[in-house]
Amino acid sequence: MCHLAENSTTFLTCSSHITTMKFMQEDNMEKKIAVIGAGAVGSYIGAHLTKSGHDLTFIDMWGEHVSFMKEHGLKVSGFPNEFTTPVKALHITEAQEIREAFDIILLSVKSYDTEWATHFAKRFLSPNGYIVSAQNCMNDKLIGSIIGYQRVIPCVLCDYAVQLWEPGHVQRREEDQAKERYSFRIGELNGKISPRLIELSEIMGTIDGSLATANIWGERWSKLALNIATNPLQALTSLGSQGLAKDPRARLIYAQLAKECIQVGLELNYEIENVHGFEPKMWANADRGDVYEELDAWMASRAHGPEWRSSMAQDVIKGRKTEIMEMNGYIVARGREMNIPTPVNAATVEIIRQIEANQLESKPENVETVLSMAGL
Repeated sequence: MCHLAENSTTFLTCSSHITTMKFMQEDNMEKKIAVIGAGAVGSYIGAHLTKSGHDLTFIDMWGEHVSFMKEHGLKVSGFPNEFTTPVKALHITEAQEIREAFDIILLSVKSYDTEWATHFAKRFLSPNGYIVSAQNCMNDKLIGSIIGYQRVIPCVLCDYAVQLWEPGHVQRREEDQAKERYSFRIGELNGKISPRLIELSEIMGTIDGSLATANIWGERWSKLALNIATNPLQALTSLGSQGLAKDPRARLIYAQLAKECIQVGLELNYEIENVHGFEPKMWANADRGDVYEELDAWMASRAHGPEWRSSMAQDVIKGRKTEIMEMNGYIVARGREMNIPTPVNAATVEIIRQIEANQLESKPENVETVLSMAGL
């Protein structure tokens, strides 16, 4: 489904996971689309768009994944159904074969790869084309500084837990199909609801719920608050989502990480959207006993939810570099600028960096280390 934000004058809706020209402008199907970075997110999005009939090409650095997709197609499993679709895939070294420019490039590389990937993508972008940042973190201004701010559209992914453990097979967490969701929150940097924003929302709406919003920065910061709490906690403890929810000390860290992030965002005057259904000011006041009790009860309830590994936890398991500096490190840096203390985020950054350097093992005991370092 795809919707426009409530403050716009037009309202569109289309059913999710159904490809029908009734709900899409015909020229949308003629757009040439590329996905640069066929990790879990890029693979999931690209597989659905390809299955829907879009002209899409994957470009990725993982040779085994690219080769598998060329020969066997791309398999998607989990929510909402399972399928395998043939795809067009190129290794990054084969990009010289590209003859036609792309109208839309979905950038889904890790945040620390954003700069070089944007320079790489720029040469393949059509004159009126644009890049969609389907990434975690605050990369949109960096992309805009390279290709022009009018040529980037941020895309915030919500309720979007996917993983890629083997070549050619992406999985999405099983969720309640009856749940109303907007998995894609899409907006212009200037907050306007533009024709191309509606176009992109229609395209993404063939995959899952899509919202064209005038508050993309508030959406970005809300997702950042979620990411800086969930991602590193799983990565530094080796616990999954259920294990963290059962640990009261881990829940304390979660609330403190989110609190610091929200406090910084509010000081920066972002109109932050709700985080896990709670108003930003609740997270900002997580030190208050009554507020914390309510937040903690919600966090504990997640012990009965689906078991999953965050993207940073997956990176640690695979021995890869994480996005810790672009997530929690970013909060520490902006907090320093605004004179807002961020001791829990700072301690979390230090522990993850030690794990990355193989100086420390990911283990549940790291919870107490973080709390001690933060003075809690």
